[in-house]
Amino acid sequence: MTIIIIILTIFSFALHHYFNKSINERIKTELDHKARSVQDKLLSHKLIADKMVKIIHGKNVPNSFKIIDKGEYLNVTYTLKIDKPFKGAIRIFKNHIDDKAEDLSDTMLFLDPAFLVILFIFSWKLVDKIVLPIKMTTKMANHINVSDLSEISQIPLPKYDDEIRELIMSFNGMIKRLKTGVENIDKFNDNVSHELKTPITAIKGEIEIALMKKRDFKYYENTLQVISLETEKINSIINDLLLLTKYSKENISSTFKNINLNNILLDIIDDFDHKVKKKALKLHIQNFENITLRANETLVKSLFSNLLDNAIKYTNENKNIYLSLSKSKFIIKDEGIGIDKNDLSKITQRFYRVDKSRNKQIEGFGLGLSIVKNSVYLQNWRMKISSNLHEGTAVEIFF
Repeated sequence: MTIIIIILTIFSFALHHYFNKSINERIKTELDHKARSVQDKLLSHKLIADKMVKIIHGKNVPNSFKIIDKGEYLNVTYTLKIDKPFKGAIRIFKNHIDDKAEDLSDTMLFLDPAFLVILFIFSWKLVDKIVLPIKMTTKMANHINVSDLSEISQIPLPKYDDEIRELIMSFNGMIKRLKTGVENIDKFNDNVSHELKTPITAIKGEIEIALMKKRDFKYYENTLQVISLETEKINSIINDLLLLTKYSKENISSTFKNINLNNILLDIIDDFDHKVKKKALKLHIQNFENITLRANETLVKSLFSNLLDNAIKYTNENKNIYLSLSKSKFIIKDEGIGIDKNDLSKITQRFYRVDKSRNKQIEGFGLGLSIVKNSVYLQNWRMKISSNLHEGTAVEIFF
């Protein structure tokens, strides 16, 4: 409020000064024109009969403009120095000029309270428009807690399209992203707990049964084999999770180097040769161009490994798997069980497995395609998955 009064006072004085100066300049210009008109008459040897005009001879009188304030009116004197037709000056008098600047001051004195009320109302509305959304944003920000994000509602958007609206939209967007992130973390934690709990429960059960009474050597050997197998599952889950979290967009580029995709793919094919033969699958390499590019070798190995492992897992015996490697993309296509269209958009989610009852004989943790998706994203590649139920799946990786 104090600021508004100060602004209004400054405005009043500035307006008064402006009008006062404007009126004075107009009077000075008017008298200057009259003095020069008198000089022209003198040059033409015409008589001057005006009691408001005084001719001064022989004196070195400088130009001047004087105003005498008489309250409600002004008396003005203007002196013009001349050299022709003689050295001297012409002095013009003008009295009883209405003091319009004074009238303006009186008017402003009357209008100031009205301006003050108008400015107060306008400022109140303006402050309310600006401060209310900010207060709501601040209040909500102070109450944000990861444990109760679901209870946080979005702030209503202001009617006007301005910076405040953009701020509220950004804040609401942040809340939405936080909710999605927390939901994903909760889901991820539940899945991790479930996947780790299963092998740990199996290990604990085997140990408890083995300790209930003395067993023969063969029984202990089988128990240790089960424990080793379940431990390997836990280790595999941990390694996959570490691979998903080890790299980020910020640090991945420093790990890039020139790698030969052909050599890596051949090594992966050799690693899975026993699984291919075990299911009597036929592996066809349709295209095999020599490709060298800058990438992260660990991620490329995991990408090829997970895609080939999935193709083998979900393809029935005596079926075909096709591989193609060119300068622009890698394609792996199988004749497996395929994926339903409703599941196609979800299969790259962590721990997501299609129809667990249908695939209960197939080992896996639902992390393979998540790792592939992450590898593609981090290296600025692109992935396309197409599938038909009971016909097979094709995955294309574009470099």
